[in-house]
Amino acid sequence: MPTTLKDRLVLASGDGAWLTTEDGQRLLDLPAGLWHANIGHGRERMAQAAARQMTTLETYHLFGVHANRPALDLAERLRGLVPLADASIIFTSGGSDSIEVACKLARRYWQHLGRTDKTVVLSRDGGYHGLHAFGTSIAGLDFNRAGYGTDSLVPETARIPLMDLAETRAVIEQLGADRIAALVAEPVVGTGGVHPPSDGYLTGLQSLCREFDILLVADEVVTGFGRTGEWFASDRWGITPDLITMAKGLTSGYLPLGAVAVAGRVAAPFMSGDDAPIFRHGITYSGHATACAVAQENLDVLEEEELIARVRTLEPVLAEAFGALAESPSVQEVRSVGLMAGVQLLPGVPADEVIRGCRERGVLTRLLAGNTLHVCPPFVISPAELRFAADVMATALETVTEVV
Repeated sequence: MPTTLKDRLVLASGDGAWLTTEDGQRLLDLPAGLWHANIGHGRERMAQAAARQMTTLETYHLFGVHANRPALDLAERLRGLVPLADASIIFTSGGSDSIEVACKLARRYWQHLGRTDKTVVLSRDGGYHGLHAFGTSIAGLDFNRAGYGTDSLVPETARIPLMDLAETRAVIEQLGADRIAALVAEPVVGTGGVHPPSDGYLTGLQSLCREFDILLVADEVVTGFGRTGEWFASDRWGITPDLITMAKGLTSGYLPLGAVAVAGRVAAPFMSGDDAPIFRHGITYSGHATACAVAQENLDVLEEEELIARVRTLEPVLAEAFGALAESPSVQEVRSVGLMAGVQLLPGVPADEVIRGCRERGVLTRLLAGNTLHVCPPFVISPAELRFAADVMATALETVTEVV
């Protein structure tokens, strides 16, 4: 907190892939806010969509028999987009909420089936799943779990390796598959440093979950809605999870909204019969009517402007421009997929100086785990702007010295 108060950067406006500070500096938004500004900043039509809904019905809750039309329509649209059979949609206020719902539902599902020992939730080393109680507890970044007097705020969580299927099998067998309710994984580890999956990893992980009767939860809060060149990263790597969490790109950040898509087989026990069990989880703004209307507008923009296809076109441009930074003596590795990359600096390179150097030259980036610089721009960025950002980062890297 002392650092933030001393070096605060106040953003005043945005348009497209650019931001403007209160003192008038223009900055290319390389992290797209916090991975969310997929369609870019400052679109008037998004404000108009919100105003139309607010002046009709700002919102109404979804408890019991209640519903509102924007939530129903968006749920139906999402059912058609997610790679899950017969999906149900649970709306939330954001990504951390979505993880909370998914983990609770996974445990509730097995309790209802009478398999009461299946309570453990697995997650990957380096994974990030928000900072609510479950998200904190399953964090694969140890510093996010530390300082609360216990290793896991919610008991019965455990970690698996970042990308090792054989060792993952060993962890499952050691814990006992009959104790494991779910495995939560980002298709591309984001905050942990942008780690795309190795060939066959995600399908292998899915096979392990099927073999051991573990629910697979794909955390697509970052990768959903086009970030990897498909609607969902699950599509790109050919997996069909049991649950998918989403947020960020659902509205491109214009309003807070998240969701969980639940495969039909997981939802079925809760959906029929007078004696169906109740999943007691609800939040005030679940299915917020205005947020859902804005999400619909966001999805319209993605489709009308063919922005997901644009991500596929820009993917090699980003890979080439930022991949060249691997030649810098300050860089350990560059990893990229879709329209996201992590430029991992050597441990002794002062990342804060590189970030400041980029900012002084008109490019905004931030620090991820592993001394990694964050590259995840809005889909509307141009090839020239991508190359400009990479050139600026290269210049900033030239000005720093590794501390041994």
